[in-house]
This record gives sequence, C-alpha cells and structure tokens, in this order.
Amino acid sequence: MIKRKGLRSAAVAIAAFSLIAGACGGGDDTATEETTAETTAETTAETTAALPGEGILACQVTDTGGVDDKGFNQISYKGMQDAEASLGVTIDLLESASDADYAPNLQNFADKGCNIIVTVGFLLGDATKAAAEANPDRNYAIVDFAFDPAIANARGLVFATDQPSFMAGYLAAAMTKTGVVSTFGGINIPPVSIFMDGYAKGVAYYNAQKGAKVKVLGWDTAKKDGTFAGNFNSLDDGKNIAKSQADEGADIIFPVAGPVGLGSAQFAKESGGKVKIIGVDVDMSISNPDAAEVYVASVLKNIDAAVLAAITDTVNGVKTSENYVGTLANGGVGVAFTAVPAGLQAEVEAIGKGIADGTIKI
Repeated sequence: MIKRKGLRSAAVAIAAFSLIAGACGGGDDTATEETTAETTAETTAETTAALPGEGILACQVTDTGGVDDKGFNQISYKGMQDAEASLGVTIDLLESASDADYAPNLQNFADKGCNIIVTVGFLLGDATKAAAEANPDRNYAIVDFAFDPAIANARGLVFATDQPSFMAGYLAAAMTKTGVVSTFGGINIPPVSIFMDGYAKGVAYYNAQKGAKVKVLGWDTAKKDGTFAGNFNSLDDGKNIAKSQADEGADIIFPVAGPVGLGSAQFAKESGGKVKIIGVDVDMSISNPDAAEVYVASVLKNIDAAVLAAITDTVNGVKTSENYVGTLANGGVGVAFTAVPAGLQAEVEAIGKGIADGTIKI
C-alpha cells in the first residue's frame, strides 16, 4: 500500500512558524509581527476551508501492471493526485500483484471507509461489480469498463480510443519507409483491441486517400483478431514481438500492451533508428525518457481527467451510474506529436477535427 499525505500541512506549519516568530520579536515591530502572523493564520484557515474534499477518502486499486507502469495505472494515479491537490481529498493506493488481489484489495478499502474506490482496467470488472453491489454506500469508478446493466453506485470511465488511433494509423502510413507498419496488444480485450482496430482503419483510410498500399501487421479488421502477448508485464515479450514484426518489414510499431510495450521501445532503440514506436495512453516520449528518441507520436487517453471528474462528483455528493466517455470532441482522448513533420501533423490534426465533428466516420 502506498499512502499519500495531504498537501496543506506545509501551509499550516508556515502559519504556526509565523505565530512563534511574532511572539519572539521585540520592540516596535511586535504589534506588526503579531498582525502579520494573525493574517497569515487567517488566510491559511480560509484556504483550508475552501477545499471541498476535506474528510473525503479516495482510493485506487491498480491492475497487475502497477502504479509505475508508465501507462494507464500511472495516469489514473495522477488523477488521484490532482484530486488531492485541487479538492483536498485524502488518497490511498493498493497495487495488485495478481488477479487474486483484486477482491481482497477492494474489500480492504471498503472496510477502511473509502468514499470512492477507483479501479484500473477491464480485468477488474467482475471484482468491482461484486464490491459495488456489496457496498451500496460507497462510490465506485472503473477505468476501461462499463457495466451492463448499470449499477447505481458504479460508473465506467471509458474512452473512444479508436478515434486517436485512427489518426495514428494514418500518421504511421504516411511516415513508413518500408510500406509496412504493425501493432500488437497485451490481451485481446475490448480496451486493447479498440486501439488496434482504429489504427488499422487509419492505415486503410490513408491508402484510400493517397492510392497507397501500406500493409498492417498484427491486426485483421475483418476477423477482429491479431497478435497478442498474452500479458501486460513481460518486457521480453514486447521485445520479441517487435523483432518479429520488424523482421517482416514493419518500421513503425504500435504496442497496446502496457509495460510489454516498453520492451518494444527498447528493441527500437537498439535498432539504431530503423524502427519507430507509437506510444499509448500517455506521451511516452516523456514517461519513458530512456527511449524518448524512438517515439514519433503517442495516442493519449486522458484518464487523469476522468478520474478527477469521478472524485469531484463524490465530493459534491453525486452518486451516478452514468458513464464518462472520453472523445476527441471533449478532450478525453488525443494524439501527442513527437517527431512528425509539420505538414503531416497539420494533416493529421485536420483528420482529428473531422472525426470530432462527424465528417469523417470510423
């Protein structure tokens, strides 16, 4: 378990120090110092009172990738930290070493009295459903899962990641030097395959627009199946899959596999620039600085904003089963450009606007 303390203790300490300093002063400055100390204390009290989340405990359960996965667990936790800073809630975290930890971690937080429990990942769907139904007085939110039928005290935080992935596929098709690009996933589940499907459709759109014949490895849009590592943890699997796809000619690879994708980035780094990577969930050129040079772009899933929105509702006393859906139109998803020619970036951004306003259909 990782515990995080509130951010306001420092301000309280400063106010206390000011009071002490005023008491120790002498001469004509004493009254001024006392007034300053009182003003500082009053300002601190007002600032503390202004944070609406005091007394609210927000908790997160990760999947097996862990909070430092440089991907969706990590950005989910950023949303928790944002809530701590902006709302004044107290936050707590439990990391799952295996799927056997899901239910115990959820029960631990229910017993602890968490007002909202955020779970990260499609694979926690069943455990989150059971916990929410067993604890109707708690709020739950889950990343990458939507309940059907709805549960009164649980909401899904889902994302139309096929939209920015379509943009990324178009970009990859425009930048490839070999005429072959690729993708692969961690496990064949909807939050993974939606990226891959959007990517392949973006390549197809490029081919149709430009009269090109760029080939996609790793995903078949007709069969809805492709290449998967079978896990989200093994960097060696990511390295091996990337090597295999590169051996078939792929020079731009889109891993949708959490930490497995870090292995692909390492392979790309060792290729001496022959292979490039499109990151996923976050701007991987920033979150994976050791291999920053291999990324041409990243498909963004702004989970932190969704998590913050869910916690904000809890702070405001809102209990809802309405799903949050992140799209290009509302800023819930997007693309970070790292090493893309300016003209092509403008072209891809225009495609994004077309998707957002409905003039380009996926």
